[in-house]
Amino acid sequence: MASTFWIYTDLAVFCVALLLTGIIIPQILLIAFSKKLFDEVDERKIHKGVVPRLGGIAFLPAIIFSICLVLSVNISFGVSDSSEVFAGYGKSIMYLLCAEMLMFLVGIADDLIGVRYKAKFVSQILAAIFICASGAYIRNMEGMLWIYELPSWLGWCISGFIVVYIVNAINLIDGIDGLASGLSGIALIFYGIVLANAQEWMLSLLVWAQLGTLVPFFYYNVFGNPKKRKKIFMGDTGSLTVGMILAFIALNVTNITTPNVTTDYNQVVLAFSPLIIPVFDVVRVYFHRIRHHRNPFLPDKCHIHHKLLALGLNQRASLCAILLSAVVFMLVNVTLSPYVSATWLLVGDIVLWLCGNLLITRAIRKKEAKMHTSLYD
Repeated sequence: MASTFWIYTDLAVFCVALLLTGIIIPQILLIAFSKKLFDEVDERKIHKGVVPRLGGIAFLPAIIFSICLVLSVNISFGVSDSSEVFAGYGKSIMYLLCAEMLMFLVGIADDLIGVRYKAKFVSQILAAIFICASGAYIRNMEGMLWIYELPSWLGWCISGFIVVYIVNAINLIDGIDGLASGLSGIALIFYGIVLANAQEWMLSLLVWAQLGTLVPFFYYNVFGNPKKRKKIFMGDTGSLTVGMILAFIALNVTNITTPNVTTDYNQVVLAFSPLIIPVFDVVRVYFHRIRHHRNPFLPDKCHIHHKLLALGLNQRASLCAILLSAVVFMLVNVTLSPYVSATWLLVGDIVLWLCGNLLITRAIRKKEAKMHTSLYD
C-alpha cells in the first residue's frame, strides 16, 4: 500500500515538473528573443539560425517547486510518512541544493557572458565536495578492478573525481539536438525503477522531477522550429545541473542496502552502466585531443555524434543510434552483472566501444578517400 502511494507521488511530481517546465520554456524563449540572447553560430556548431541556449534555466526551479509542493501537500493532509522520508534525506538534499545552485549560477554566467574552463573546473570540485559531504560517496567498489571496501578518505577522492567526470561528460556530449537530454532521460528512467524497487522514495522523487523537466525541453529542442522561434538549447545551465543530479543519484545507488537489489545485482554496475556512452566518449575525446596536440579542455568536433554525422547520418539518425547504443549497453551490463565480474564487464564494454569507434573511423576514411576531402578531424 505504501509503495503504491509513493509511486503515485512520483507520478505527481513528474507531472508538476513537466507542466511547470512546459510553461517556463516559452517564457524563456520570449525573453531570449526580446533581449537577443542567442547561441552564436560558428564553424564548430551544427545548428543553423538563431537559437537561445537558456532552456536549462527552467530545470532547477521546476524540480524544487514540484518536490516541495507535492511533499507539502502530503504532509499537510497527513496521508503518508512524507515528513519522515524527507527528514531521512534532509542533510543530503540540502548539500545537493548547494551543489546544484553553484552549478546553476556558473551555468547562467557561462551561457550569458562565458566562463573560463578553469573557473568552471574549480566550481565543479567545490560542488563535488558538497555531494560527498551529503553522504553520497562510494564505500564499496563491489569488485570493480578487484576492489571492495574503501576507507572513507579514498571513497571521497574517487567519488569527487566521479562527480566532476560525470558533470563534464553530460556537458560535453550536448552537441546535437536531444542527445544530452535523451541520454539523461534514459538514465533517469532506469534509476527511477531501481530506486522504487529499493523503496528509496526521496531519491525517486528527485529522479522523476528531473525527468519531468527534460520531457518538454526535449520536445522544444528536437522538434522545435527555429524559424517560428520555438527551438531552444539547454546550455551549460542545464547540462551542469542535470549532470550533478545524475552523479548524486549514481553515487547513492552504490549505497543501496535493500536485499532484493543488492543480492541480485552489482550496485556499481547498476549505478554507472546507464552513463556509459557519455563517460566513454569523454575519455576518447580527451586522448584524441592530446594525440593531436590540442588543449583537452577546449571544444572541437571529435565527439561520437560528430563521427556519425561525418559518416553521413543526419542529426535524428545519429541521435537514435546513440540512444539505442546506450540502452543496449545498459541492459546487457545489468543483465550480466549477477553472473560476470564487474571488472570483466568493464573490459568488455571498453573493447566493444573501441571496436565500434574503429569501424566508424574506417568507414569515414573510406568515404573521405572517395570524396578527396576531410569529413572528420
